[in-house]
Amino acid sequence: MAHLAIMALADSMALLPHPLTPAAGLRIDARAERFAGDLLQVNYVATGEGIQLAAPAQVERADELWKATCFEAFVMAPEGPAYLEMNLAPSRKWALYAFDTYRHGMRSPPAPTPEIEIKTASDRLELAARIELSGLAPPGPWRVALTAVVERTDGAKSYWSLAHPEGKPDFHNPAGFVLTLPEPV
Repeated sequence: MAHLAIMALADSMALLPHPLTPAAGLRIDARAERFAGDLLQVNYVATGEGIQLAAPAQVERADELWKATCFEAFVMAPEGPAYLEMNLAPSRKWALYAFDTYRHGMRSPPAPTPEIEIKTASDRLELAARIELSGLAPPGPWRVALTAVVERTDGAKSYWSLAHPEGKPDFHNPAGFVLTLPEPV
């Protein structure tokens, strides 16, 4: 496996803040790539002042990461309805969940520990992660949702995605899975 590094986000996409949550002064860009063996690499760059960060820790599995600053990737087959949710925190804690259908049948399947790299500055947070999803992700092309929860130092949270369905923030809604990653050749 190639060395994981924070990469310049050429061909990155700007995540959009949900219109019902405060996002002034923030920007989040994301990128996802799929490599042979169902290897998924995601990169996120958040810029702006006042992003609340948990203290750095060892790379370890943990639940409820979405309650604070967290980057997420969702993976589904084109026809659904089963999907995976990966959570990545700036602390280097992570989680992976499998769902049978929209928000149902949630379980935490055995999965290899992802490689996670973090860089921080006063107004910039970069996260790169790579995880092997063989046997977990569906065969064929993947529909992907790239999302983020950002907690500010004042406690306010904003919710970011490539696309937001109508209503309150809902990253599990299949309408948000707008990126297609083809099978590697």
